[in-house]
Amino acid sequence: MTAPHDQPEHHDQHSQHSPTTTQLAAKPILIVMVLGFSSLCAALMQSLVIPIQPELPHLLNTSASNAAWVVTATLLGGGVAMPVSGRLADIYGRKPVLVVSAVILLAGSVVCALFSTIGPVLIGRVLQGFAMGYIPVAISFVREVTPPAMRNSAVAGISATLGVGGALGLPIAAWIAQDFDWHMLFWLSAVLAAIMTMLSILVLPHTAPADPGRFDYLGAVGLAVGIVGVLAGVSKGNDWGWSAPSTLAAIIGGLLVLVVWGFYEVRHQHPLVDLRTTVRRPILLTNIAGILIGFGMMAQSIVVPQLLQMPEATGYGLGQSILQAGMWMAPAGLMMLAFTPISSRLLSTIGGRPTLALGATVIACGYLFAVFLDGAPWQLMLATCISSAGVGIGYAAMPTLILENSPAAEAGAGVGVNSLMRSMGTTVAGAVMAIVLTSQTVSMGGTEIPAEAAFRTCFIIGAGAAVAGALVVLLIKRSRPASHVVETSEHAEATA
Repeated sequence: MTAPHDQPEHHDQHSQHSPTTTQLAAKPILIVMVLGFSSLCAALMQSLVIPIQPELPHLLNTSASNAAWVVTATLLGGGVAMPVSGRLADIYGRKPVLVVSAVILLAGSVVCALFSTIGPVLIGRVLQGFAMGYIPVAISFVREVTPPAMRNSAVAGISATLGVGGALGLPIAAWIAQDFDWHMLFWLSAVLAAIMTMLSILVLPHTAPADPGRFDYLGAVGLAVGIVGVLAGVSKGNDWGWSAPSTLAAIIGGLLVLVVWGFYEVRHQHPLVDLRTTVRRPILLTNIAGILIGFGMMAQSIVVPQLLQMPEATGYGLGQSILQAGMWMAPAGLMMLAFTPISSRLLSTIGGRPTLALGATVIACGYLFAVFLDGAPWQLMLATCISSAGVGIGYAAMPTLILENSPAAEAGAGVGVNSLMRSMGTTVAGAVMAIVLTSQTVSMGGTEIPAEAAFRTCFIIGAGAAVAGALVVLLIKRSRPASHVVETSEHAEATA
């Protein structure tokens, strides 16, 4: 039994070890709500312009190929920002990076809202993509500012926003684009970004940096060039042609830059990404699974809306408007949030490895459902809800596995790299689905449209990617459930 006069000494020692614990005890739920709301706002940028994509050449007075960059620009910005912002947060603290990310989102939204030409809109969309860096920093931050009892739920909820934002953004954007001027899309995102900025400044606490090291500027530039090259080549390959010099130059050039960047990082004293940590088996396999599960998430977001909007005259199309298609897709986003407490419970009872494998398996089940039952909108809605439940489970488990196997000084960068891997999966999914849908077509009114078999092929590919993700996860070394780890650490602290 601890003597009474020892208690104050223990309290002082604990306060010195974690100076923010007392401050955070009264408001962890508020902090998590702010981080979740802000992450959701950042994730909305993924699908913000999809409803107006066919009209962008006319709206921006440019060619269709130039207008397509309005979607791609945000993808590229997010791919660069997620690992870089994670590392910045490790060095300078989480709150400054979160606030700056929110301000960048506000600036990008205002630029897009004020202009109607391709140049400024592309700049604004890149800035909106940079704001995606908010999400991995928020995930690593929530591990620091929440008590053990709510940590898994908080990580699961914030991680799910990466998928929820894209799913919910589609019907919201479709409604605004249908009934208002297209600039209102960006004024809405500006208002959300302003709220996000104020909440981040006023509510989030400042915690000490996890790593006193220096930021690797040259490494950040090398990573950005490599990522942009690969993502641009993959995302535009179907438009440019997969054997076109521009496509090959982008992909091969990007890969070569990343190889050189890897050699540089291994020899750097303060690397942007510690590759020695990244290639550890649990982290490496989790990131590979992130690519496959990201693929599974995006495949349905691309294929299902097209099938819903296909004319009924085809015999397999469902004749829905873009707003109706968005509404049929919306429950899938809500399903990800609904599974947050379930994901948390699974993480605490069976651990991250089986939880992630289960999530990938559920995604595959949703796609298989769609292969056999796709004749009515409600059937596709049910299929997307099943897959989205799996995405919610998987997205909750991935950052947990990364954080459990990464040093505290690299937590932000580790989660950022995992978020990048998920983004790579969604990019590859977009390219693969485009290839399938354009390679199996039928003629209708002089126009080539995807055949029914193309949609089912896409569903089978999505299921295959998810199953592959589950198999990869099973190769990860078995670890103890999070609840056991928490109990052990609490017992050790009490004993000390």
